Amino acid sequence: MSAWIPSPLRQLGQRLRTASPAQSELLAWFEDKARSRGYQLSDGQRRVIHSMAEQLARLPGGEPRSLYLYGSVGRGKSWLLDGFFQAVPVDAKRRLHFHDFFARLHQGMHRHRLLDDALGSTLDELLGDCQVLCFDEFHVHDIGDAMLLTRLFNALFARGIFLLVTSNYAPAGLLPNPLYHERFLPVIRLIEGRMEVLEVGGDTDFRSLPANREHQRFTQGHYAWPGDAAQRQALNVPNPQPIMLEVNKRNVRALSSDGRQVMFAFDDLCEQPTAVIDYLVLAGQYDAWIIDGLDDLSECSLAAQQRFVNLVDVLYDQDRQVTVIGRRPLEDSLGGAIADLMRTRSRLGQLHQVGPDSSAG
Repeated sequence: MSAWIPSPLRQLGQRLRTASPAQSELLAWFEDKARSRGYQLSDGQRRVIHSMAEQLARLPGGEPRSLYLYGSVGRGKSWLLDGFFQAVPVDAKRRLHFHDFFARLHQGMHRHRLLDDALGSTLDELLGDCQVLCFDEFHVHDIGDAMLLTRLFNALFARGIFLLVTSNYAPAGLLPNPLYHERFLPVIRLIEGRMEVLEVGGDTDFRSLPANREHQRFTQGHYAWPGDAAQRQALNVPNPQPIMLEVNKRNVRALSSDGRQVMFAFDDLCEQPTAVIDYLVLAGQYDAWIIDGLDDLSECSLAAQQRFVNLVDVLYDQDRQVTVIGRRPLEDSLGGAIADLMRTRSRLGQLHQVGPDSSAG
């Protein structure tokens, strides 16, 4: 068991190897965690925890059934995944944001493209002897990625890896574009056939609760509009001093860089051919981000819309403090045709909203 896991949770994980009463113990542990943050578990969360405990008990030498959790934003999917990951009584486990893993998968397959089994070599490199793999925020919108996913899931199941996946979409709702959906059906059938699919429902948006906001740096940030001089002064926005940052052997223009704080123009991050892997590198270098110049996203290209969605996903998952300076209210800025914008709206909605007549405090 990994040394950093708290002792009571380590003991729970050990009991989950064999004891069916541990189902109630895992539920009690989650209930205590929820109570400490001022809310109660939903019925959907309880059903998921029951299934988690069943599969944990089957892990040692058994055949656990992988889990696919889906539901609307803010229903506690990532929170459940994190609790499960901590309770897993094995060392060979990985918890990855799907954006991060898939970007590295593409890189590795390109690097090993001359080998007979580029996918297998890349998985050896990325996962090693991993037995339990947790993917947060699984989704797919590109048919090229979709074709690779069939091979990926088959390879993971062939290796006997237990998967726990969270998504905003039920399997049948993945890659909804009618031009490509039929070609993605093999992946959907694979997920539905090899994984237990569970909806995490409920009426509460847990991200909106004050106790959750207190535990995140991301939610300490601001969304300010229209970004006038008074707001910039109140938010300590630096004066632009453009600089080129080298990211993955390419240059990305920043408006300023000072220690662990960085400021970018929206256009430089989202209208240029940047990628998730770039955001991940930058998120490792900077704790505080300012994104300046968001206007009407619906007027941007689909590629720019998707990049902004991906950027916010990375910054939220890495828990970086974020200030976005827009030219109009948030609800008027996030139109667009990208389905994942529902998640972006939810996440930016957690920032402190600063309008023309409000304080930046």
